[in-house]
Amino acid sequence: MVSGLPGTPGSYAPGRLAAGRALLLAALTAGVLDLLDALVFFGLRGVTPSRILQSIAAGVLGRASYQGGTGAAALGLVLHFVIALLIVATYFALVRVLPILNHRPFLGGPLFGLAAYFVMNYVVIPRSAIGPGAHPVGAVLVNGLLIHAFGVGLPAALFARAAFTNR
Repeated sequence: MVSGLPGTPGSYAPGRLAAGRALLLAALTAGVLDLLDALVFFGLRGVTPSRILQSIAAGVLGRASYQGGTGAAALGLVLHFVIALLIVATYFALVRVLPILNHRPFLGGPLFGLAAYFVMNYVVIPRSAIGPGAHPVGAVLVNGLLIHAFGVGLPAALFARAAFTNR
């Protein structure tokens, strides 16, 4: 038997992406887009890349992350991509339960991204080492909603569609 031929072990549907590969690519895409957005958006407001990454690490380290230097920034980078992976994995799991999401990725993905934004900001962050605080408003809120809808949710939906749609 030759692996990779239709109907043989290890074969795949043409144009279909393996679920594990799709998950990793979606998480990488969402993580990169979200991080680039933060670096540009907050960078234009004078926040350094290190400080942005330390802010992510603050979810685990609390305010001590801002004195943690490059180590805290590196932790923030790792945590950022772990969070992206968990968010995308959640969407992939939802697609398996609600296949309708795969038929409308341009609706389901952004809606999921918005839901992820609200869960992060109103559930996860207040319960992290950062603790409760002021919620984003104005341009920060609008930017957060847009990047989560189109930079996190939409890539998750498109990669899920590539993995779970029979062609």
